[in-house]
Amino acid sequence: MNRFLAVERALRTAAPHELPDVIGRELGRLYGADSVDLLVADYGLTVLQPVTDLPHTLPPVSVHNTPAGRAFGAQEPFVEGNLGDGSVRLHLPVSVRGDRLGVLSVTLPGGDHVRACLPELTELAEVLGHEVLVAERDTDLYLRARRKDRLTLAAEMQWQLLPGRSCSRPEFELGAQLEPAYAIHGDNFDWSATADRLALYVSNGMGEGIEASLLTNLTVNALRNARRAGIPLADQAALADQAALADQAVYAHYRGRSHMSVLMFDFELTTGRARVVDAGSPQTLRLREGVVERIVFDEQLPLGMFEETDYVEQDFTIEPGDRILFVSDGVHAVASPKGEAYGDAALARAIQHTRLLPAADVPRAVLRELTGHRGTPTPDDDALVVCLDWRGR
Repeated sequence: MNRFLAVERALRTAAPHELPDVIGRELGRLYGADSVDLLVADYGLTVLQPVTDLPHTLPPVSVHNTPAGRAFGAQEPFVEGNLGDGSVRLHLPVSVRGDRLGVLSVTLPGGDHVRACLPELTELAEVLGHEVLVAERDTDLYLRARRKDRLTLAAEMQWQLLPGRSCSRPEFELGAQLEPAYAIHGDNFDWSATADRLALYVSNGMGEGIEASLLTNLTVNALRNARRAGIPLADQAALADQAALADQAVYAHYRGRSHMSVLMFDFELTTGRARVVDAGSPQTLRLREGVVERIVFDEQLPLGMFEETDYVEQDFTIEPGDRILFVSDGVHAVASPKGEAYGDAALARAIQHTRLLPAADVPRAVLRELTGHRGTPTPDDDALVVCLDWRGR
């Protein structure tokens, strides 16, 4: 058995909480690594947190202007030399299908063997990412390491509900971020892809704290239940039916006292054609050939406002090269200290400023610009940005 397969097997048979120790031991034994550290991105995407038993014994590493941060941002291995003793430190992205989890930092003795083993170690970091995702079902170790501050209970519920923060397929790339990361209430996003379709939901929550999170949990799970119920996608009203089923579930519980604004898309991966149900307030902007424009749909009633609301689908087409940004009211309507709303013009500038960034980096960059407009580091309302880059087939 070669050394790559030996490490892979060791990871697959390790206990969930032992993955950092196992990868360190095996890379030391088979690759001569002097030290191995697994770092995971925190909820705010500002630092990389070392995975150690609590209390943490190693300081966090900034995602900005650090070797590990460069590997995380570029999603490419970064080789750090000149450590003083002739050794070399490799920083390897730990990702799963485009979802950026963190970085594996490996210190090796210098020499020609470093370049030879770099591809294997890069692939092993990806294997480790898959094992971490599976391990999170059975241990809190990695979820604890992700937080540099304490999460509110509402935020804990929201983060557990999300599919991930980024996703990559040959046809598209997705990136999303929520703020305030450690105290979010009700904004949410959800996506699911099959061989031929992409379902994407962007929701703007109502209320605050636990009540907002409970409403969002009910709505998102109602939408997932409707999506998974087997409604034929060939049915021209499939998306509207899903919206109606979720609407009934929310109304049955709240009787109109609370409701949820949701923007729903069902994309055909082969053609770029999409069905859309706009049930509320999330905003949509498109960057096409250097021009930013707002996309307006026929706004319908939010889910759960009235009993048995009928929803109507609209048609939309996305073209290869398009970038679509979806934002909640906490972005579009946030006011400056002078009372000026952020609005379409500021959003268009932010989209232009970030046009060269990959989709996974855009939401956080836009939210940084929003912080400058708001003038305070912590928003009063949830702020959600979802970025979709479309390549098509």
